[in-house]
Amino acid sequence: MSDYVAENPLIVQSDQTVLLEIHSPRAEAARDAIAPFAELIKSPEHIHTYRITPLSIWNARAAGLNTDAMIATLREYAKYPIPEGVAQEIQALGRRYGLAVIERDEIGLLLRVADAPLAELLARDRHVAPLLGERVNGQVFRVRLGVRGLLKQALVAIGYPADDLAGYSAGQELPLRLRETTGGGGPFVVRDYQRAAAAAFHQDGQAPGGSGVIVLPCGAGKTIVGMAVMALVQENTLILTTSQTSMEQWRRELLDKTDLPPDAIAEYSGRHKDTGPVTLATYQILTWRASREDEFVHFGLFHARSWGLIIYDEVHLLPAPVFRITAELQSRRRLGLTATLIREDGLEKDVFALIGPKRYDVPWRELEGQGWIAAADCTEIRIAQTPERDMEYALAPRRNQFRIAAENPRKRGMVKDLLKQEAGHRILVIGEYISQLEELAADTRFPLLTGKTPQLERERLYQAFRERTVPGLVLSRVGNFAVDLPDADVLIQVSGKYGSRQEEAQRLGRVLRPKKDGRRARFYTVVSLRTCEEDFARHRQLFLTEQGYSYRIEFG
Repeated sequence: MSDYVAENPLIVQSDQTVLLEIHSPRAEAARDAIAPFAELIKSPEHIHTYRITPLSIWNARAAGLNTDAMIATLREYAKYPIPEGVAQEIQALGRRYGLAVIERDEIGLLLRVADAPLAELLARDRHVAPLLGERVNGQVFRVRLGVRGLLKQALVAIGYPADDLAGYSAGQELPLRLRETTGGGGPFVVRDYQRAAAAAFHQDGQAPGGSGVIVLPCGAGKTIVGMAVMALVQENTLILTTSQTSMEQWRRELLDKTDLPPDAIAEYSGRHKDTGPVTLATYQILTWRASREDEFVHFGLFHARSWGLIIYDEVHLLPAPVFRITAELQSRRRLGLTATLIREDGLEKDVFALIGPKRYDVPWRELEGQGWIAAADCTEIRIAQTPERDMEYALAPRRNQFRIAAENPRKRGMVKDLLKQEAGHRILVIGEYISQLEELAADTRFPLLTGKTPQLERERLYQAFRERTVPGLVLSRVGNFAVDLPDADVLIQVSGKYGSRQEEAQRLGRVLRPKKDGRRARFYTVVSLRTCEEDFARHRQLFLTEQGYSYRIEFG
């Protein structure tokens, strides 16, 4: 073929997938060029797969990239001529972004659309029309303040994402400065990618900045990005987290790396119902209600102060009720922090509409190559059950089979073998079922932390691990999130939540903090042979191989 360019690394296919040959001399440049508008699907050893989707195009358009530049990039790096249909689809999707614009005038909000046919389409759409107010003229509608988020959701759903230029209400002032030295006296420097992420979100305080999602690997310092954004915004901030432990980590980091005094940081939780210039709360307390028929009594927190910024930590886990209240909070700046935009419930479009588009993203392996997170080796160990256990599994109702496989008693022996093999390392053992974890805690003599462990005791044990007075910990699902144990370098997973890619990312993240001596992290998953656990493990391992981690299977 005359248009064949041997050194080019991309193969663009008519189904909107893009293959990247990573051994090509132009691979790195091509990867950087397509990352803003193509989603990385998988990245094993030789060929990485990207997909062009409506959301990936709209995220790129929101970041200021035009469709001609996207198509030119594909043509520059493609080994073969790109299918014309792909170029046409990029143009069609890209042109849709911004055909509807939300603006503000002296009276309130307006929806301005690009042409009369689109105005008629929206005015007759059964989801959009009820959210539109008075028709000011042929292409402009009034919008009630309270439906700004719902309208953005509805427009994304029908394929016309709004460019929201209405800006934000000013919050109460909060003077905040990042330190140059930590509270312990050591130097503190915001890394280049953390500073770039904060700037990409803030955009000098101008629309369309002020809402969106930052995607960084576990261990890459998303909390520091949040604090850097706070230092740019300088207004009262509400920080929503996944757990009490996460709240405590945010508190420690704020006191260690900013000039905020302790009394400026308040906690709204099951223990305290306080608010302050910076308020920490959990998703659990916000979504508590006495029964399904009752109201969410703690949603008043969102209106308790004049918030200038709301930070959603682990935004990929945002509960549906918090999405609903967020739809009413579009006049507040909203920052989502996450290691992955994958949602098991498929609500990525709602994250885009209600929190904002992806503003910044760095692949795991790129930060690993720069030494900001630890390199990791992932190993799955498959072990047989006893014949009696196999029969129990075969006869059990399908809903019970996973637990039987997960609690395979032979896993205890494998964990003991791994502890001998990894003696001297900082070890975490993590699993799903408390009875299994209690047995492993007895075997290993490691402290056990579960959801029932009091918060003060959790903090004491985490600190003991950091100070090396205990060699390891056994953790239930409480270990999935925001556990700051930077010296942990071995994780043994004995059971998980079915095939959850989210959980796999979070658990791997527990051992990805860079090690002072540069040693590699090790991530072991112990799986029962000839059971559904193998199928779920296959789904979970796919996430790791897609991120570019080597994944070895052994038989115990």
